[in-house]
Amino acid sequence: MDLVLFGIQGSGKGTQAKKLCSEFGYEQFEAGGELRKIAASGSELGNTVKSYIDAGHLVPHEIIMKVVKEAVMARPKDQKVLFDGIPRDLDQMRDFDAIMKEAGRDFTALQILLTREQGIQRILGRAKAEGRKDDSDLSIINRRMDTFEEKTRPVIEEYRKQGRLIDIQGNRGVEEVYGDLKKVIKI
Repeated sequence: MDLVLFGIQGSGKGTQAKKLCSEFGYEQFEAGGELRKIAASGSELGNTVKSYIDAGHLVPHEIIMKVVKEAVMARPKDQKVLFDGIPRDLDQMRDFDAIMKEAGRDFTALQILLTREQGIQRILGRAKAEGRKDDSDLSIINRRMDTFEEKTRPVIEEYRKQGRLIDIQGNRGVEEVYGDLKKVIKI
């Protein structure tokens, strides 16, 4: 079964995704990374994606979903996939669900729960420790979190209504959170 991982900035989603992929053999589909990979491929779709990235524009929804479909269909059915950063909004969710159904792939959505305040504290701590300038600007952090609440929260709630979502408490140590994620995967 594939996984779709959600969590606000600072929730530790990236760290947990790496651990899950390493231990359980998931292949990570990280939307931004996948777009960059396709852009470098030299394919027709890659050249289109590259033109948007080079111009500093957001890649349009239809093209993102073509990339997702291409990636999903290219993977063998027995290769488990962990999706990170997709679907980000209800339009992407509608198309993502259709792609997954067409490919005959089932998935569970996991949300690492963390309050906005906890996320901000973690991000600021990380920025200080690692010297990450983009993570030390509170207005950028808040804008990203606002976007998450406005666009992605409705996706999470829709998956909750469908019975596809499992919440994991995120305000604990990395290993404690990972322990709960592992229990869910083994179900």
